[in-house]
Amino acid sequence: MTERAHTTNRVPAVSRRPRIGLVAGGLGAYWPQFPGLLPQLEDSARRVAERLREFDAEVVDVGFLSDAEQGAKAAARLREADCDLIVGFLTTYMTATMLVPIAQRGGAPVLLINLQPTAAMDHATFDTGQWLAYCGACPLPEMANAFERVGVDFRSVSGHLEDERAWQRIGRWIRAAGVRAVLREGRHGLMGHLYPGMYDVSTDLTMVPGSFGGHVEVLEFDDLRVRTEAATQAETAAKLAETREVFRIAPSVDEDDLTWAARVAVGLDHLVADFDLDSLAYYHRGLGGEVHERLGAGMILGASLLTARGVPAAGEYELRTSLAMLMCDRLGAGGSFTELQALDFDAGVVEMGHDGPGHLAISNERPLLRGLGVYHGKRGWGVSVEFDVRHGPVTLVGVGQGRGGRYRLVAAQGRVVDGPRLRIGNTTSRVDFDTDPGEWTDAWSASGVGHHWALATGHLLPELRALADLTGLELSEVTGPVA
Repeated sequence: MTERAHTTNRVPAVSRRPRIGLVAGGLGAYWPQFPGLLPQLEDSARRVAERLREFDAEVVDVGFLSDAEQGAKAAARLREADCDLIVGFLTTYMTATMLVPIAQRGGAPVLLINLQPTAAMDHATFDTGQWLAYCGACPLPEMANAFERVGVDFRSVSGHLEDERAWQRIGRWIRAAGVRAVLREGRHGLMGHLYPGMYDVSTDLTMVPGSFGGHVEVLEFDDLRVRTEAATQAETAAKLAETREVFRIAPSVDEDDLTWAARVAVGLDHLVADFDLDSLAYYHRGLGGEVHERLGAGMILGASLLTARGVPAAGEYELRTSLAMLMCDRLGAGGSFTELQALDFDAGVVEMGHDGPGHLAISNERPLLRGLGVYHGKRGWGVSVEFDVRHGPVTLVGVGQGRGGRYRLVAAQGRVVDGPRLRIGNTTSRVDFDTDPGEWTDAWSASGVGHHWALATGHLLPELRALADLTGLELSEVTGPVA
């Protein structure tokens, strides 16, 4: 290919906001009996819509339901809107016939919320109409039973309108729905070939759309070669200026190697834009210093800059890990390409990271570019990235694959701590899991995670549980040593 596949003005790091369908409702028989009830509930529904938008969500509000017929019409509208998540607001009692059609036909997972007006009723003064505004909990068991019987997954959040704990839980579902949407619509580049011998990294490409949706774009290193050759001096100079702003440059960095890495980074930018990629996994061995070997060796800088922009790039053809990195990034937690490096039994920590690209946005300090005369286990030479992930809570997130071929999410929570690190052009973080490093390593390896994973900032298990629920994937949580 000597021409770009297509041109686009899309900025890959910006994904569309999650599209949240909102439907509120109550039993229409109440309205003539208690004239002030419906206006109060509609005010509550407007407040819910406001809060949903605060999660940077696009809200598709289909209005207030009073009977089953309106529910069926709302289901059609929500399906047409192609929502990522449908929020059903139980403002008071309503029958299951009003929401089951939405759950079955709306085309998206449904989250039911029961948010009463305040934390508690004024029992001494309330009449029946005022009580009914607090009665959203009443239909919840009915909905759960009906959903189970018709084969629809059930999930709910109960609280009150200004209950921040409840809104925190709702926010997890919205963020998880946003990640699901990115995966469902994502375009994932796979460039080059498998690192020889790495059985665990090999990927059946149909498993990606089968598990998450999206599309895998199979690329050749020649797709990168022609774009790197076309990089202008001005583009390369601009990339060098960006590099010097982002990185500290070690004395070991050769200027020619740095210029080559910057030129490859320009080619990578064009590759990602031309093929409209949301993530990229790559590897090429090469021979004798020819151009493809030099391209593979020159990718660390550009891949790290892409990852920091929200387009995760993973080496060693590790498609499942680039997907895990994408999940973490869209949860706002980064996600750096990672493997086990060593165990420090004296300090009680596991040392992990990788040679190659890292997520610069979650570096604990200004990252370093170090010049290397050899990449261990790989051909070529050039510049490599060195840093540790921001100190504090972290989550390891991987995409494993079991005997039946089905994907699973694998995760563990720990914290990055300070301590000695090798200075060899690798990303290296010291992670404390509050247990013996050897026992933890055995448990992590037994999870089926594979060779690589994403190292992300913060504790993400609640969000990952929501994502597993919405995608239908198993989540394996490694919390301690194998018994």
